Amino acid sequence: MDEIILSREQLEERLAALHEASLELVKEISLEALLERLASLACEQSGARYGAVGVLDDYGNLSQFITIGMTAEQREKIGHPPRGLGLIGALMRASKPIRIPSIPEDPRSIGFPPNHPRMHTFLGVPIRLGDHVYGQIYLTEKIGADKFTEQDELVIETLAAYAAAAIANARLYKQLVEHERTLSKRTENLALLNDLAVTVTSSSDVDQVLDKSLTQVMDYLDIEVGEVYLRQGDSPTLQLAQHRSKSFHALWKANSFKIGEGMVGEVARSGHPSVLMLPSHNAVDLHKSVKESNLQQIACFPLPGHSTIMGVLCVATDHAEPFDELQFQFLTSISSWIGTIIENMRLSLQQRRLAVLEERERIGMDLHDGIIQSIYAVGLTLEHSRLLLKEDTQRAGERIEQAIADLNSTIRDIRAYILDLRPRQLHDDNLMQGIHRLVSEFRANTNVDVTLQGPQDGLAELGDVQSIALFHICQEALANIAKHARASHVSVTLWVTANRVLLEVSDNGRGFDIENTKLTLGHGLSNMQTRARNVGGDVEITSEKGEGTTVLAWVPAIPRT
Repeated sequence: MDEIILSREQLEERLAALHEASLELVKEISLEALLERLASLACEQSGARYGAVGVLDDYGNLSQFITIGMTAEQREKIGHPPRGLGLIGALMRASKPIRIPSIPEDPRSIGFPPNHPRMHTFLGVPIRLGDHVYGQIYLTEKIGADKFTEQDELVIETLAAYAAAAIANARLYKQLVEHERTLSKRTENLALLNDLAVTVTSSSDVDQVLDKSLTQVMDYLDIEVGEVYLRQGDSPTLQLAQHRSKSFHALWKANSFKIGEGMVGEVARSGHPSVLMLPSHNAVDLHKSVKESNLQQIACFPLPGHSTIMGVLCVATDHAEPFDELQFQFLTSISSWIGTIIENMRLSLQQRRLAVLEERERIGMDLHDGIIQSIYAVGLTLEHSRLLLKEDTQRAGERIEQAIADLNSTIRDIRAYILDLRPRQLHDDNLMQGIHRLVSEFRANTNVDVTLQGPQDGLAELGDVQSIALFHICQEALANIAKHARASHVSVTLWVTANRVLLEVSDNGRGFDIENTKLTLGHGLSNMQTRARNVGGDVEITSEKGEGTTVLAWVPAIPRT
Protein backbone atom coordinates (compact mmCIF):
# COMPACT_ATOMS: atom_id res chain seq x y z
CA MET A 1 0.00 0.00 0.00
CA ASP A 2 1.39 3.43 -0.92
CA GLU A 3 2.22 5.94 1.77
CA ILE A 4 -0.64 8.35 2.40
CA ILE A 5 0.52 11.92 1.89
CA LEU A 6 -1.35 14.53 3.89
CA SER A 7 -1.94 18.00 2.52
CA ARG A 8 -0.52 20.99 4.31
CA GLU A 9 -3.94 21.90 5.66
CA GLN A 10 -4.53 18.34 6.90
CA LEU A 11 -1.14 18.27 8.62
CA GLU A 12 -1.76 21.62 10.27
CA GLU A 13 -5.15 20.43 11.51
CA ARG A 14 -3.52 17.29 12.86
CA LEU A 15 -0.78 19.25 14.65
CA ALA A 16 -3.36 21.69 16.07
CA ALA A 17 -5.37 18.78 17.48
CA LEU A 18 -2.13 17.32 18.85
CA HIS A 19 -1.23 20.66 20.43
CA GLU A 20 -4.61 20.88 22.15
CA ALA A 21 -4.33 17.30 23.44
CA SER A 22 -0.73 17.87 24.58
CA LEU A 23 -1.70 20.90 26.64
CA GLU A 24 -3.96 18.62 28.64
CA LEU A 25 -1.05 16.20 28.89
CA VAL A 26 1.26 18.77 30.46
CA LYS A 27 -1.33 19.48 33.16
CA GLU A 28 -1.16 15.87 34.37
CA ILE A 29 0.85 15.65 37.62
CA SER A 30 0.64 11.91 38.23
CA LEU A 31 3.50 10.18 36.41
CA GLU A 32 1.64 6.86 36.04
CA ALA A 33 -1.50 8.54 34.69
CA LEU A 34 0.65 10.71 32.42
CA LEU A 35 2.37 7.71 30.82
CA GLU A 36 -0.94 5.96 30.15
CA ARG A 37 -2.40 9.13 28.61
CA LEU A 38 0.76 9.62 26.53
CA ALA A 39 0.65 6.08 25.12
CA SER A 40 -3.03 6.48 24.28
CA LEU A 41 -2.46 9.84 22.56
CA ALA A 42 0.44 8.42 20.54
CA CYS A 43 -1.77 5.60 19.24
CA GLU A 44 -4.58 8.02 18.37
CA GLN A 45 -2.30 10.47 16.56
CA SER A 46 -0.40 7.82 14.60
CA GLY A 47 -3.17 5.30 13.93
CA ALA A 48 -1.23 2.54 15.72
CA ARG A 49 -2.87 -0.61 17.06
CA TYR A 50 -0.29 -1.01 19.84
CA GLY A 51 1.58 1.64 21.77
CA ALA A 52 3.99 1.81 24.70
CA VAL A 53 5.96 4.37 26.67
CA GLY A 54 9.23 3.44 28.36
CA VAL A 55 10.77 5.64 31.04
CA LEU A 56 14.46 5.50 31.97
CA ASP A 57 15.95 5.77 35.45
CA ASP A 58 19.03 7.81 36.35
CA TYR A 59 21.26 4.97 35.14
CA GLY A 60 19.67 4.69 31.66
CA ASN A 61 17.71 1.51 32.39
CA LEU A 62 14.00 0.96 31.81
CA SER A 63 12.23 1.70 35.09
CA GLN A 64 8.63 1.84 33.77
CA PHE A 65 6.96 0.41 30.66
CA ILE A 66 3.31 1.26 29.98
CA THR A 67 1.48 -0.48 27.11
CA ILE A 68 -1.74 0.25 25.18
CA GLY A 69 -3.61 -2.18 22.93
CA MET A 70 -2.85 -5.48 24.68
CA THR A 71 -5.28 -7.02 27.11
CA ALA A 72 -4.38 -7.71 30.72
CA GLU A 73 -4.44 -11.44 29.90
CA GLN A 74 -1.94 -10.95 27.07
CA ARG A 75 0.40 -8.92 29.31
CA GLU A 76 0.17 -11.57 32.01
CA LYS A 77 1.08 -14.35 29.56
CA ILE A 78 4.15 -12.44 28.36
CA GLY A 79 5.27 -12.40 31.97
CA HIS A 80 7.87 -9.66 32.22
CA PRO A 81 8.46 -6.16 30.81
CA PRO A 82 11.11 -5.60 28.12
CA ARG A 83 14.75 -5.73 29.21
CA GLY A 84 15.97 -3.15 26.73
CA LEU A 85 17.19 -5.51 24.01
CA GLY A 86 16.61 -5.59 20.22
CA LEU A 87 14.83 -2.62 18.67
CA ILE A 88 13.82 -1.31 22.09
CA GLY A 89 17.47 -1.24 23.12
CA ALA A 90 18.46 0.38 19.83
CA LEU A 91 15.93 3.16 20.37
CA MET A 92 17.16 3.65 23.95
CA ARG A 93 20.61 4.39 22.52
CA ALA A 94 19.37 6.42 19.52
CA SER A 95 19.14 10.20 19.28
CA LYS A 96 16.68 10.15 16.34
CA PRO A 97 13.43 8.30 15.60
CA ILE A 98 13.45 4.78 14.15
CA ARG A 99 10.77 3.99 11.52
CA ILE A 100 10.73 0.61 9.76
CA PRO A 101 8.09 -1.29 7.73
CA SER A 102 8.88 -4.78 9.10
CA ILE A 103 10.20 -5.62 12.55
CA PRO A 104 11.11 -9.25 11.77
CA GLU A 105 13.23 -8.18 8.78
CA ASP A 106 15.24 -5.56 10.67
CA PRO A 107 18.72 -6.84 11.70
CA ARG A 108 18.42 -5.13 15.11
CA SER A 109 15.34 -7.19 16.00
CA ILE A 110 15.78 -10.24 18.24
CA GLY A 111 12.21 -11.48 17.91
CA PHE A 112 9.31 -11.55 20.35
CA PRO A 113 8.96 -13.45 23.63
CA PRO A 114 6.44 -16.35 23.84
CA ASN A 115 2.74 -15.36 23.78
CA HIS A 116 3.61 -11.91 22.39
CA PRO A 117 1.32 -10.60 19.59
CA ARG A 118 2.94 -10.57 16.15
CA MET A 119 3.93 -7.07 15.08
CA HIS A 120 5.38 -5.70 11.82
CA THR A 121 5.38 -1.95 11.33
CA PHE A 122 7.31 0.09 13.88
CA LEU A 123 7.82 3.73 14.88
CA GLY A 124 9.98 4.65 17.82
CA VAL A 125 10.69 8.21 19.01
CA PRO A 126 13.02 9.28 21.90
CA ILE A 127 11.53 11.52 24.58
CA ARG A 128 14.19 14.19 25.06
CA LEU A 129 14.48 17.56 26.73
CA GLY A 130 17.75 19.14 25.73
CA ASP A 131 20.46 16.51 26.26
CA HIS A 132 18.43 14.60 28.81
CA VAL A 133 16.61 11.45 27.63
CA TYR A 134 13.52 10.63 29.69
CA GLY A 135 12.36 7.60 27.67
CA GLN A 136 10.86 6.49 24.40
CA ILE A 137 7.49 6.18 22.60
CA TYR A 138 6.98 2.83 20.84
CA LEU A 139 4.26 2.33 18.21
CA THR A 140 3.50 -0.80 16.16
CA GLU A 141 0.98 -2.06 13.64
CA LYS A 142 -0.18 0.98 11.63
CA ILE A 143 -3.93 0.53 11.11
CA GLY A 144 -4.99 0.63 7.46
CA ALA A 145 -1.43 0.99 6.11
CA ASP A 146 1.72 -1.08 5.68
CA LYS A 147 4.01 1.43 7.40
CA PHE A 148 4.15 4.61 9.45
CA THR A 149 4.58 7.83 7.44
CA GLU A 150 6.92 10.77 7.74
CA GLN A 151 3.92 12.79 8.93
CA ASP A 152 3.36 10.20 11.69
CA GLU A 153 6.99 10.58 12.70
CA LEU A 154 6.70 14.38 12.77
CA VAL A 155 3.52 14.30 14.85
CA ILE A 156 4.95 11.81 17.38
CA GLU A 157 8.20 13.82 17.62
CA THR A 158 6.07 16.84 18.52
CA LEU A 159 4.16 14.74 21.05
CA ALA A 160 7.46 13.49 22.48
CA ALA A 161 8.59 17.10 23.03
CA TYR A 162 5.42 17.84 24.99
CA ALA A 163 5.84 14.51 26.81
CA ALA A 164 9.39 15.41 27.90
CA ALA A 165 8.16 18.61 29.53
CA ALA A 166 5.20 16.78 31.08
CA ILE A 167 7.41 13.98 32.48
CA ALA A 168 9.87 16.55 33.87
CA ASN A 169 6.99 18.40 35.57
CA ALA A 170 5.47 15.17 36.91
CA ARG A 171 8.81 14.05 38.30
CA LEU A 172 9.40 17.43 39.87
CA TYR A 173 5.96 17.37 41.45
CA LYS A 174 6.56 13.83 42.70
CA GLN A 175 9.87 14.91 44.24
CA LEU A 176 8.16 17.86 45.94
CA VAL A 177 5.43 15.58 47.31
CA GLU A 178 8.01 13.07 48.52
CA HIS A 179 10.07 15.88 50.05
CA GLU A 180 7.01 17.24 51.82
CA ARG A 181 6.12 13.75 53.02
CA THR A 182 9.69 13.27 54.23
CA LEU A 183 9.60 16.54 56.15
CA SER A 184 6.23 15.64 57.64
CA LYS A 185 7.52 12.22 58.66
CA ARG A 186 10.66 13.71 60.18
CA THR A 187 8.47 16.13 62.14
CA GLU A 188 6.40 13.21 63.41
CA ASN A 189 9.58 11.33 64.33
CA LEU A 190 10.94 14.33 66.24
CA ALA A 191 7.60 14.74 68.00
CA LEU A 192 7.70 11.09 69.11
CA LEU A 193 11.28 11.46 70.30
CA ASN A 194 10.20 14.50 72.29
CA ASP A 195 7.22 12.61 73.74
CA LEU A 196 9.48 9.74 74.73
CA ALA A 197 11.90 12.15 76.38
CA VAL A 198 9.10 13.79 78.35
CA THR A 199 7.69 10.38 79.29
CA VAL A 200 10.85 8.90 80.76
CA THR A 201 12.75 11.87 82.18
CA SER A 202 10.75 11.52 85.37
CA SER A 203 11.64 7.82 85.68
CA SER A 204 14.83 6.32 87.09
CA ASP A 205 13.80 2.72 86.44
CA VAL A 206 15.39 1.05 83.39
CA ASP A 207 12.54 -1.44 82.93
CA GLN A 208 9.97 1.35 82.94
CA VAL A 209 11.95 3.33 80.36
CA LEU A 210 12.27 0.30 78.07
CA ASP A 211 8.59 -0.59 78.43
CA LYS A 212 7.39 2.91 77.55
CA SER A 213 9.88 3.30 74.70
CA LEU A 214 9.03 -0.04 73.10
CA THR A 215 5.29 0.51 73.43
CA GLN A 216 5.34 3.91 71.72
CA VAL A 217 7.74 2.85 68.96
CA MET A 218 5.79 -0.32 68.17
CA ASP A 219 2.49 1.54 68.05
CA TYR A 220 3.95 4.29 65.87
CA LEU A 221 5.58 1.96 63.29
CA ASP A 222 3.02 -0.86 63.57
CA ILE A 223 5.65 -3.36 64.71
CA GLU A 224 4.60 -6.87 65.78
CA VAL A 225 7.53 -7.81 68.05
CA GLY A 226 9.98 -5.71 70.05
CA GLU A 227 12.79 -6.89 72.31
CA VAL A 228 15.71 -5.28 74.13
CA TYR A 229 18.85 -7.11 75.21
CA LEU A 230 21.12 -5.36 77.74
CA ARG A 231 24.64 -5.83 79.02
CA GLN A 232 25.06 -5.93 82.77
CA GLY A 233 28.09 -3.78 83.57
CA ASP A 234 31.17 -5.01 81.72
CA SER A 235 29.74 -8.50 81.21
CA PRO A 236 30.19 -9.97 77.68
CA THR A 237 26.64 -11.36 77.90
CA LEU A 238 23.52 -9.67 76.54
CA GLN A 239 20.45 -10.61 78.59
CA LEU A 240 16.82 -10.21 77.50
CA ALA A 241 15.52 -7.22 79.45
CA GLN A 242 12.21 -6.44 77.73
CA HIS A 243 9.83 -8.27 75.38
CA ARG A 244 6.72 -6.77 73.81
CA SER A 245 4.31 -8.67 71.54
CA LYS A 246 0.67 -9.69 71.44
CA SER A 247 1.25 -12.83 69.36
CA PHE A 248 4.78 -14.06 70.03
CA HIS A 249 6.26 -15.32 73.29
CA ALA A 250 9.82 -14.87 72.06
CA LEU A 251 11.75 -13.72 69.01
CA TRP A 252 14.86 -15.83 69.52
CA LYS A 253 15.46 -19.30 70.94
CA ALA A 254 17.81 -18.01 73.64
CA ASN A 255 17.28 -15.31 76.26
CA SER A 256 20.96 -14.36 76.28
CA PHE A 257 23.79 -14.01 73.77
CA LYS A 258 27.52 -13.55 74.10
CA ILE A 259 29.08 -10.61 72.26
CA GLY A 260 29.54 -11.79 68.67
CA GLU A 261 27.09 -14.70 69.05
CA GLY A 262 24.11 -14.82 66.71
CA MET A 263 22.57 -11.78 65.06
CA VAL A 264 22.06 -10.02 68.41
CA GLY A 265 25.65 -10.59 69.55
CA GLU A 266 27.09 -9.61 66.16
CA VAL A 267 25.23 -6.28 66.17
CA ALA A 268 26.58 -5.61 69.68
CA ARG A 269 30.10 -6.48 68.50
CA SER A 270 30.06 -4.44 65.28
CA GLY A 271 27.97 -1.51 66.50
CA HIS A 272 26.06 -1.49 63.18
CA PRO A 273 22.37 -2.30 62.48
CA SER A 274 21.47 -5.53 60.70
CA VAL A 275 18.32 -6.66 58.84
CA LEU A 276 17.20 -10.26 58.25
CA MET A 277 14.55 -10.84 55.58
CA LEU A 278 12.34 -13.88 56.17
CA PRO A 279 12.21 -16.70 55.37
CA SER A 280 15.99 -17.17 55.46
CA HIS A 281 18.45 -20.01 55.91
CA ASN A 282 20.27 -17.77 58.43
CA ALA A 283 17.28 -17.90 60.80
CA VAL A 284 18.58 -20.85 62.88
CA ASP A 285 18.51 -18.79 66.10
CA LEU A 286 14.86 -17.80 65.72
CA HIS A 287 12.14 -19.15 67.97
CA LYS A 288 9.97 -21.87 66.40
CA SER A 289 6.85 -19.69 66.52
CA VAL A 290 8.60 -16.99 64.47
CA LYS A 291 9.66 -19.46 61.76
CA GLU A 292 6.07 -20.61 61.39
CA SER A 293 4.65 -17.06 61.29
CA ASN A 294 4.15 -14.57 58.48
CA LEU A 295 6.82 -12.18 59.76
CA GLN A 296 8.75 -10.67 56.86
CA GLN A 297 11.77 -9.02 58.46
CA ILE A 298 13.76 -8.65 61.66
CA ALA A 299 15.99 -5.65 62.30
CA CYS A 300 18.50 -5.29 65.13
CA PHE A 301 19.96 -1.93 66.23
CA PRO A 302 22.82 -1.33 68.69
CA LEU A 303 22.16 0.77 71.80
CA PRO A 304 25.35 2.82 71.90
CA GLY A 305 26.65 4.50 75.03
CA HIS A 306 29.54 6.94 75.27
CA SER A 307 32.25 4.29 75.44
CA THR A 308 30.56 0.94 74.79
CA ILE A 309 27.44 -0.78 73.44
CA MET A 310 24.80 -0.94 76.18
CA GLY A 311 22.59 -3.49 74.39
CA VAL A 312 20.59 -4.30 71.26
CA LEU A 313 17.05 -3.39 70.12
CA CYS A 314 15.28 -6.02 67.99
CA VAL A 315 12.06 -5.37 66.04
CA ALA A 316 10.10 -7.64 63.69
CA THR A 317 7.25 -6.85 61.28
CA ASP A 318 4.99 -8.63 58.81
CA HIS A 319 5.20 -5.71 56.35
CA ALA A 320 5.88 -6.86 52.81
CA GLU A 321 8.09 -3.82 52.20
CA PRO A 322 11.33 -3.46 54.18
CA PHE A 323 11.86 -0.49 56.46
CA ASP A 324 12.33 2.64 54.37
CA GLU A 325 15.17 5.07 54.91
CA LEU A 326 13.19 7.34 57.24
CA GLN A 327 12.00 4.44 59.40
CA PHE A 328 15.51 3.03 59.54
CA GLN A 329 16.93 6.41 60.56
CA PHE A 330 14.19 6.81 63.15
CA LEU A 331 14.88 3.40 64.73
CA THR A 332 18.60 4.15 64.71
CA SER A 333 17.95 7.47 66.50
CA ILE A 334 15.64 5.80 69.02
CA SER A 335 18.28 3.15 69.71
CA SER A 336 20.98 5.77 70.26
CA TRP A 337 18.63 7.68 72.54
CA ILE A 338 17.76 4.57 74.60
CA GLY A 339 21.45 3.63 74.88
CA THR A 340 22.34 7.09 76.16
CA ILE A 341 19.45 7.11 78.65
CA ILE A 342 20.43 3.69 80.06
CA GLU A 343 24.08 4.70 80.35
CA ASN A 344 23.17 7.95 82.14
CA MET A 345 20.88 6.10 84.54
CA ARG A 346 23.58 3.58 85.35
CA LEU A 347 26.18 6.31 85.81
CA SER A 348 23.76 8.14 88.10
CA LEU A 349 23.24 4.97 90.13
CA GLN A 350 27.00 4.44 90.38
CA GLN A 351 27.43 8.06 91.43
CA ARG A 352 24.82 7.65 94.17
CA ARG A 353 26.50 4.47 95.38
CA LEU A 354 29.86 6.21 95.39
CA ALA A 355 28.36 9.11 97.33
CA VAL A 356 27.01 6.65 99.91
CA LEU A 357 30.45 5.03 100.25
CA GLU A 358 32.12 8.42 100.57
CA GLU A 359 29.57 9.47 103.16
CA ARG A 360 30.18 6.27 105.11
CA GLU A 361 33.90 6.90 104.95
CA ARG A 362 33.39 10.47 106.13
CA ILE A 363 31.16 9.32 108.99
CA GLY A 364 33.74 6.73 110.00
CA MET A 365 36.45 9.37 109.86
CA ASP A 366 34.40 11.81 111.91
CA LEU A 367 33.57 9.14 114.46
CA HIS A 368 37.21 8.20 114.75
CA ASP A 369 38.49 11.76 114.91
CA GLY A 370 35.71 13.11 117.08
CA ILE A 371 33.62 10.80 119.25
CA ILE A 372 36.06 7.89 119.53
CA GLN A 373 38.91 10.24 120.44
CA SER A 374 36.69 11.91 123.01
CA ILE A 375 35.86 8.56 124.58
CA TYR A 376 39.54 7.67 124.55
CA ALA A 377 40.28 10.95 126.35
CA VAL A 378 37.68 10.06 129.01
CA GLY A 379 39.43 6.70 129.43
CA LEU A 380 42.74 8.45 130.04
CA THR A 381 41.05 10.73 132.58
CA LEU A 382 39.60 7.77 134.49
CA GLU A 383 42.92 5.94 134.38
CA HIS A 384 44.61 9.00 135.88
CA SER A 385 41.87 9.21 138.52
CA ARG A 386 42.53 5.61 139.55
CA LEU A 387 46.19 6.46 140.16
CA LEU A 388 45.22 9.50 142.23
CA LEU A 389 42.79 7.62 144.49
CA LYS A 390 45.55 6.54 146.85
CA GLU A 391 47.45 9.83 146.77
CA ASP A 392 44.91 12.63 146.44
CA THR A 393 41.25 11.60 146.72
CA GLN A 394 40.00 15.15 146.25
CA ARG A 395 41.85 15.58 142.98
CA ALA A 396 40.77 12.09 141.92
CA GLY A 397 37.16 13.09 142.48
CA GLU A 398 37.66 16.19 140.40
CA ARG A 399 39.07 14.07 137.60
CA ILE A 400 36.09 11.73 137.80
CA GLU A 401 33.74 14.71 137.66
CA GLN A 402 35.67 15.90 134.59
CA ALA A 403 35.27 12.44 133.00
CA ILE A 404 31.52 12.55 133.64
CA ALA A 405 31.31 15.99 132.04
CA ASP A 406 33.33 14.77 129.04
CA LEU A 407 31.06 11.74 128.67
CA ASN A 408 28.00 14.00 128.73
CA SER A 409 29.64 16.14 126.03
CA THR A 410 30.33 13.01 123.96
CA ILE A 411 26.69 11.94 124.37
CA ARG A 412 25.65 15.32 123.00
CA ASP A 413 27.95 14.80 120.02
CA ILE A 414 26.44 11.36 119.38
CA ARG A 415 22.97 12.90 119.48
CA ALA A 416 24.13 15.54 117.02
CA TYR A 417 25.33 12.76 114.73
CA ILE A 418 21.96 11.07 114.93
CA LEU A 419 20.26 14.34 114.00
CA ASP A 420 22.44 15.53 111.13
CA LEU A 421 25.50 13.26 110.90
CA ARG A 422 27.84 16.17 111.59
CA PRO A 423 30.12 16.43 114.65
CA ARG A 424 29.96 19.68 116.57
CA GLN A 425 33.26 19.56 118.36
CA LEU A 426 33.99 23.25 117.85
CA HIS A 427 30.57 24.22 119.22
CA ASP A 428 30.57 28.03 119.29
CA ASP A 429 34.36 28.37 119.61
CA ASN A 430 36.67 29.76 116.97
CA LEU A 431 39.59 27.62 115.79
CA MET A 432 42.10 28.93 118.34
CA GLN A 433 39.64 28.45 121.20
CA GLY A 434 38.87 24.91 120.06
CA ILE A 435 42.58 23.98 119.85
CA HIS A 436 43.17 25.55 123.28
CA ARG A 437 40.47 23.25 124.68
CA LEU A 438 42.10 20.22 123.04
CA VAL A 439 45.49 21.17 124.47
CA SER A 440 44.02 21.65 127.96
CA GLU A 441 42.33 18.24 127.86
CA PHE A 442 45.51 16.62 126.55
CA ARG A 443 47.65 18.25 129.24
CA ALA A 444 45.22 17.22 131.99
CA ASN A 445 44.95 13.63 130.76
CA THR A 446 48.63 12.94 130.06
CA ASN A 447 50.62 15.30 132.32
CA VAL A 448 52.71 16.10 129.22
CA ASP A 449 54.08 19.63 128.96
CA VAL A 450 52.41 21.49 126.06
CA THR A 451 53.08 24.90 124.57
CA LEU A 452 50.50 26.62 122.36
CA GLN A 453 51.12 29.56 120.07
CA GLY A 454 48.70 31.24 117.68
CA PRO A 455 47.15 34.50 116.48
CA GLN A 456 45.50 36.69 119.08
CA ASP A 457 42.24 37.05 117.11
CA GLY A 458 41.81 33.29 117.08
CA LEU A 459 41.11 33.24 113.28
CA ALA A 460 37.47 34.02 113.92
CA GLU A 461 36.93 34.82 110.22
CA LEU A 462 38.31 31.53 108.86
CA GLY A 463 35.70 29.41 107.05
CA ASP A 464 33.92 26.69 109.05
CA VAL A 465 35.07 23.74 106.90
CA GLN A 466 38.71 24.84 107.07
CA SER A 467 38.48 25.42 110.84
CA ILE A 468 36.86 22.01 111.49
CA ALA A 469 39.50 20.28 109.33
CA LEU A 470 42.42 21.80 111.29
CA PHE A 471 40.61 21.16 114.58
CA HIS A 472 40.27 17.44 113.87
CA ILE A 473 43.85 17.21 112.53
CA CYS A 474 45.10 18.69 115.83
CA GLN A 475 42.85 16.33 117.80
CA GLU A 476 44.17 13.29 115.88
CA ALA A 477 47.80 14.38 116.25
CA LEU A 478 47.46 14.84 120.03
CA ALA A 479 45.66 11.50 120.36
CA ASN A 480 48.46 9.73 118.50
CA ILE A 481 51.03 11.37 120.77
CA ALA A 482 49.10 10.22 123.85
CA LYS A 483 48.85 6.64 122.57
CA HIS A 484 52.24 6.08 120.95
CA ALA A 485 54.84 8.83 121.35
CA ARG A 486 55.85 8.63 125.07
CA ALA A 487 56.78 12.30 124.75
CA SER A 488 57.59 14.74 127.55
CA HIS A 489 56.97 17.88 125.54
CA VAL A 490 54.55 18.86 122.77
CA SER A 491 54.45 22.08 120.78
CA VAL A 492 51.29 23.26 118.96
CA THR A 493 51.66 26.27 116.68
CA LEU A 494 49.04 27.96 114.50
CA TRP A 495 49.96 30.79 112.10
CA VAL A 496 48.72 32.58 108.98
CA THR A 497 50.44 33.52 105.71
CA ALA A 498 49.05 35.51 102.77
CA ASN A 499 46.86 32.67 101.54
CA ARG A 500 47.24 29.79 104.00
CA VAL A 501 46.56 28.83 107.60
CA LEU A 502 49.15 26.39 108.97
CA LEU A 503 49.11 24.09 112.00
CA GLU A 504 52.21 22.36 113.36
CA VAL A 505 52.08 19.74 116.11
CA SER A 506 55.49 18.39 117.13
CA ASP A 507 56.70 16.19 120.02
CA ASN A 508 60.01 14.92 121.39
CA GLY A 509 58.80 11.33 121.66
CA ARG A 510 60.23 8.09 120.31
CA GLY A 511 59.24 8.74 116.69
CA PHE A 512 58.80 6.03 114.07
CA ASP A 513 59.94 4.90 110.62
CA ILE A 514 57.36 6.44 108.25
CA GLU A 515 58.09 4.12 105.29
CA ASN A 516 57.73 0.95 107.35
CA THR A 517 54.70 2.23 109.21
CA LYS A 518 52.55 3.39 106.24
CA LEU A 519 50.94 -0.01 105.80
CA THR A 520 49.85 -0.12 109.45
CA LEU A 521 48.84 3.47 110.05
CA GLY A 522 45.12 2.70 110.33
CA HIS A 523 42.65 5.56 110.15
CA GLY A 524 44.56 8.14 112.19
CA LEU A 525 47.28 9.53 109.94
CA SER A 526 45.38 8.88 106.70
CA ASN A 527 42.33 10.69 108.12
CA MET A 528 44.43 13.78 108.75
CA GLN A 529 45.61 13.83 105.15
CA THR A 530 42.09 13.20 103.81
CA ARG A 531 40.61 16.02 105.89
CA ALA A 532 43.20 18.52 104.68
CA ARG A 533 42.89 17.57 101.03
CA ASN A 534 39.09 17.69 101.16
CA VAL A 535 39.30 21.43 101.83
CA GLY A 536 42.13 22.12 99.37
CA GLY A 537 45.08 21.69 101.73
CA ASP A 538 47.56 18.96 102.66
CA VAL A 539 49.49 17.35 105.50
CA GLU A 540 53.21 16.56 105.76
CA ILE A 541 54.48 14.18 108.46
CA THR A 542 58.13 13.87 109.42
CA SER A 543 59.51 11.55 112.06
CA GLU A 544 62.76 9.92 113.15
CA LYS A 545 63.22 7.22 115.73
CA GLY A 546 64.26 8.74 119.04
CA GLU A 547 63.85 12.27 117.67
CA GLY A 548 60.09 12.76 117.78
CA THR A 549 57.43 13.53 115.18
CA THR A 550 56.12 16.67 113.46
CA VAL A 551 52.75 17.03 111.78
CA LEU A 552 52.49 20.10 109.51
CA ALA A 553 49.05 20.78 108.03
CA TRP A 554 47.80 23.69 105.94
CA VAL A 555 44.48 24.79 104.48
CA PRO A 556 43.54 27.74 102.22
CA ALA A 557 42.87 30.95 104.13
CA ILE A 558 39.31 31.24 102.88
CA PRO A 559 37.21 33.65 104.96
CA ARG A 560 33.81 32.70 106.34
CA THR A 561 30.90 33.55 104.03
